[in-house]
Amino acid sequence: MHSDDRGIPRRAFLKSAVAIGGASALAACAERDPEPVPAGTENPSSLPERQHAWQQFLAQDDAGNTIPPRHHVLLHLEYDGDSPTERERQTVEDALRSLERAYEFSNEGLVFTLGYSPSYFETLGGSPVGVDLPAPRALSDLEDPELDTPDAVVHLASDRAKVVLRAGQGLRGENDALNGEPMEAALTDAFTVADRRTGFVGAGLPADHQDTGGVPDSDPVPEDAPLYMGFKSTFEKSQATEDRVTIQSGPFEGGTTQHASHIDLNLQQWYEQDGREERVAKMFCPAHAESGAVEGVGENLGDSPQLDDCADAEDAAREKGVVGHSQKLESVRENDRPIILRRDFDSTDGGHAGVHFVSLQRSISDFVDTREAMNGGDVTERSAVGRRRNNGIRQYLSVTHRGNYLLPPRSARALPSPGGVDA
Repeated sequence: MHSDDRGIPRRAFLKSAVAIGGASALAACAERDPEPVPAGTENPSSLPERQHAWQQFLAQDDAGNTIPPRHHVLLHLEYDGDSPTERERQTVEDALRSLERAYEFSNEGLVFTLGYSPSYFETLGGSPVGVDLPAPRALSDLEDPELDTPDAVVHLASDRAKVVLRAGQGLRGENDALNGEPMEAALTDAFTVADRRTGFVGAGLPADHQDTGGVPDSDPVPEDAPLYMGFKSTFEKSQATEDRVTIQSGPFEGGTTQHASHIDLNLQQWYEQDGREERVAKMFCPAHAESGAVEGVGENLGDSPQLDDCADAEDAAREKGVVGHSQKLESVRENDRPIILRRDFDSTDGGHAGVHFVSLQRSISDFVDTREAMNGGDVTERSAVGRRRNNGIRQYLSVTHRGNYLLPPRSARALPSPGGVDA
């Protein structure tokens, strides 16, 4: 682990700088990461029509799994107008294209999306045509989340902490140039920033930040774990493809829907009472725990959690008294792949270990179906497994926020009308 002369681990400092934000955090962050950032494209229109088409631009590991960017920011925005004008739309597009000219669209540069909520479209007189985008709601009677209703949300992601900080400043009108390129406009010329949420994912980052609420004082998070719960989750074959989550027709063809929830993690029992086998059984399945199939954080599993060796969820619940989180989700697959694409990341927002669960899907109903499978209703009706106890990882999660958004295609991302930008 790299440290400077102040003894602070470099990766820990960079994560903290993103969370803090502000000019002083950026200056210190840039001092710790002086390497240049790859420049963007002179022709932003050459980028894919799908805003969410990140896969081809991100790094992959030796097994072919996409490696998520390490640093993330979610900016919640409120639209300042009543009905978008062409001037406002041009302002928004100029701000976004400025980012694309400044930074390479990659994990070493910056990847980002801009999405709009049901509340935004309702203000304009309707719902987005051809898109399943209901208002957010609680998805279990065991949760009571705050329902997020900002007009829009920007998701910024990069391996470089200074990039998400600078990009955020540029969008807020606090930086006239990024990476040598002028900011032609700011999103705050059309929006007001309502909230800023941050997070991280990647080996070492959770371990560096386990001195927070929800994690035992014993520093139990493995050094090589990419997430607080100690296992990797972004296996290629446990993700929907970008094609599967893309809207196929209508004025928003080429877009997708996004669900963004925040979940508090309560890991005292997970690490202090549950043993290694219990954690594997609850995260994957009891058969994996018995066979020792999962080594370390799960890198040995390659591009799949290898659930073919796991019993049916209901059988496991009846026979073993526990059912795995991944095991339950096997019931919501299409062509042997999930129907949602996860881009979640951990967080210490609010001084508590948590997860910003960001998922993409063709329709919000796909996310709801997946969440219902995670709830495990059929399993609890036919076994001794409780609604929380031994029911995957449910007892360790508390949902605090939920929000739904439409990520339009690039050509319609600037303040779209319910029928598309030109409607």
